[in-house]
Amino acid sequence: MTGAVDLSGLKKNATGAGAAAGVEITEANFEAEVLVRSSEVPVVVLLWSPRSQACLKLLDALAALAAADAGKWSLATINVESAPRVGAIFGVEAVPTVVALAGGQPLASFEGPQPPEQLRRWIDSLLSATAGQLGGEDAAAQAPVDPALEDAREKLDSGDFVGAAAAYQAILDADPAHAEAQGALRQIVFLQRAAAHPSTAVADADAAPDDIELAFAAADVQVLTQDVPEAFARLTALVKRTSGDDRTRVRTRLIELFELFDPADPDVIAGRRNLANALY
Repeated sequence: MTGAVDLSGLKKNATGAGAAAGVEITEANFEAEVLVRSSEVPVVVLLWSPRSQACLKLLDALAALAAADAGKWSLATINVESAPRVGAIFGVEAVPTVVALAGGQPLASFEGPQPPEQLRRWIDSLLSATAGQLGGEDAAAQAPVDPALEDAREKLDSGDFVGAAAAYQAILDADPAHAEAQGALRQIVFLQRAAAHPSTAVADADAAPDDIELAFAAADVQVLTQDVPEAFARLTALVKRTSGDDRTRVRTRLIELFELFDPADPDVIAGRRNLANALY
């Protein structure tokens, strides 16, 4: 399987390289991903609604800047409709609203859409104001690599998915919140599942477009062969045609596929926007 497709994009996210680019905030991860994270790098929080086109455009623009800046700051998003109590922490009256935090404290904010060049200047000012004040990059560079983590990474890179899964699971058993191990296991589960599908999976699903299991298999194969937008589109279309428990199953699988990639990946941003439109 590793010789047939390019898995580098998936593996990059599995080892956490894109984890800082953006994360959806809930009550469960607010402290870790906003307060604690802001002691390492500035955290830019976007409070948004999927029903607002202005919010979606601002999300796209911020995600692109986060990807370009490669970990210098972290983008966090709060859907005020699905997580209203988290949104209430900031006391905002309108969306979109953007709040920047450093060291656990609000540093700057603005409401409403902004042109890309203004966003770039705002981010640059934020980075300038916090330069040398936070310890994320220096601490990461000096921290020794955990031998167990290094072993798990080597197994994943060599294509030993069974061994890598066991190694990452042992890390999770000791530290259930370990972000890299969580991401890597998602990747491994996907790779093993996708490799088991027949080569005819896409054609089979095209012949029976309302068969959920065939659609799942086809989407897996399309992601594996780098046809990511079509995989997302297939399941989004199925969300529109289903209801009840079936719709929940399809939506859940689509979100699982999103989580295989950097949240700032343009395909993921577009996929999440299309899913939101399909649901509302």
